[in-house]
Amino acid sequence: MLTPRQRFLALLTLCLTLVAPVPAHAAPVGAPAAAARNPVVFVHGYNADPGVWGSLREDLRADGYADSELFSFGYDTHQSVNEVLSGRLAAYVDDVRRQTGAARVDVVGHSFGSLVSRWYVKYGGGTAAVDHWVSLAGPNHGTSTAWACALWDQACRDMTPGSYVVKNLASGDETPGEVKYATFWSDCDEVVNPDGSVPLAGALNTAVGCLKHNDLLGDDATSAGVRAFLRS
Repeated sequence: MLTPRQRFLALLTLCLTLVAPVPAHAAPVGAPAAAARNPVVFVHGYNADPGVWGSLREDLRADGYADSELFSFGYDTHQSVNEVLSGRLAAYVDDVRRQTGAARVDVVGHSFGSLVSRWYVKYGGGTAAVDHWVSLAGPNHGTSTAWACALWDQACRDMTPGSYVVKNLASGDETPGEVKYATFWSDCDEVVNPDGSVPLAGALNTAVGCLKHNDLLGDDATSAGVRAFLRS
């Protein structure tokens, strides 16, 4: 038979057991952690605006991205890559990182936007801030079609084969740092000439088939390739 003291201690133990907090369930050993996702910064091409990214933004939202993770850099495409635009892109990326708290961003550029973003990565400190870099139909080694407007337009001069911008981007390592690089190019591109201007040494270079220059922006297969790359 329990003594009064023993009955009291037994009752106290029961009460403490009933009011003790229930421990949270730990994740099963070996369960995958939630994948980290970088904000995406889109950089449009010559004579364009952020509206060109509607299709790819929609596809990324379908993949689970929030609008607060998708950013479109808008800029005057008639200015110089190295003296003006890459610096403005650097400031924009820094602002995106402050807003989101992200250490790095992913950058997707189309056409002329590829040169602007490459200069930022290679010469503007972007290797420390960019995780994935994507070029859609970028004149990465110049395009002869830019001679048509090079006489009066700085951006066109930057896109010509052998320009200061093209030569410096091609010098040394075309894909510097720990950034992951990818290009997507078409053998029917009427703007980038030659078509082989797009691929870069050290990048994942993907031929998308016979597509017009701007059609890469809305092509389903190209979009799937970009999204798969961003997940890598």
